[in-house]
Amino acid sequence: MAPIRRRTVLGGLAATPAVPRIVAAQGSELKFGALYPFSGGLALLGDESFRGVELAVEERNAVGGVLGRQIRLAKGDAVSAEQAITEVRRLIGTERVAAVFGTYASPLSFAATQVSELQGVPYFELGAISDPITERGFRYVFRTCPRSSDFGLATVTAVPDVLAPIFAVEAPALKIAILFEDALYGQTVSSFQEQQVRARGLTLVEKIGYSPRSAELASAMQRLRAAGTDIVLHTGYQNDIVLFFRAMQEVSWKPRMVIGSGAGYSLVDTARAVGPAFEGVMNVDFTQFAVNERFAPGVSAFVEFYKRHYGAEPRSGHSLANYFGARVFLDAVHRAGSTEKDRVRTAVLATDIADGTTATGWGVRFDERGQNTRAKPFLLQWQGGRQVTVFPAEAAVAPVRGQMGETSG
Repeated sequence: MAPIRRRTVLGGLAATPAVPRIVAAQGSELKFGALYPFSGGLALLGDESFRGVELAVEERNAVGGVLGRQIRLAKGDAVSAEQAITEVRRLIGTERVAAVFGTYASPLSFAATQVSELQGVPYFELGAISDPITERGFRYVFRTCPRSSDFGLATVTAVPDVLAPIFAVEAPALKIAILFEDALYGQTVSSFQEQQVRARGLTLVEKIGYSPRSAELASAMQRLRAAGTDIVLHTGYQNDIVLFFRAMQEVSWKPRMVIGSGAGYSLVDTARAVGPAFEGVMNVDFTQFAVNERFAPGVSAFVEFYKRHYGAEPRSGHSLANYFGARVFLDAVHRAGSTEKDRVRTAVLATDIADGTTATGWGVRFDERGQNTRAKPFLLQWQGGRQVTVFPAEAAVAPVRGQMGETSG
């Protein structure tokens, strides 16, 4: 298969500095770890994330690999923090990987990166969003995707900037509730949401956490209904989302709008499982595929590349986000001229890609903590069975609809 042209998909990467003299042995493989949940309840998005890395590697190998060597991925399957620790140790110790890509789920990344940092092995996080991952003073943990604080800001901003004008009310008149799975992912996003709600003078009527293993949310729905909730900001995984919408049906209640925070809210499978009630639901997430291509040049080319390789449409923008991040880091290792950790760090921190020049629409500029400061999520909405970008205006492909649930027109 012909690779995607790098200038088309990741245009900013084409303008990187000249590659230094390569000091790696020619002809041998260069092995990287890929740590994701390939089994269990998070497997679908774990695998979709891995596909993005796999495509980036295939493309890079087609033009000579990295440091003159073909890349091979060693997979590690983790469905818990304990397994993440075990698997990253195996990848580093037994597989002897040069670096690790991951991870999709924040608890897995938080645990695995503690091990990789102690071992002095670069860890390239492409999809886990909790802020603490890059706030521990680690030198060899780098992340290309947005953070929980970015998601918290975007979900709350949607209330005064998007929904209040559509509902023709003042933003403080809208009663907001925060619902979240009570683990690292949900805790961090909901904490930033609460901060933003209070800072903007909006009205918070409930904040409810629940166990990710919970099979019952009806009591939480009763509380939301009793509070007169207009807008629910929900942070949860795919199974939680289905339970949430079933619980709303059980108590015969729904708010005026639900705004999700990524994860399962971006999956067609979730929309199918919920049914017509998912129409109009909003989501703040990584770049999805119905986006203005002038803002995200190359997104259509990525979709075609994916379809040729896997014989189906992408299941979520997680594959695109991981493809983007993997390309950034593979390019940095190549520019470093070595897999030595400090040279890799220097090359990563020197990366400078402008906003609006890649298939995600994101640019790249890392701070000293290893966080990409030019990655921001978008506001999306399910319309006609697909997820479309509705905000900001430069990325939007459809107007916002103010109604949630099945419509007659």
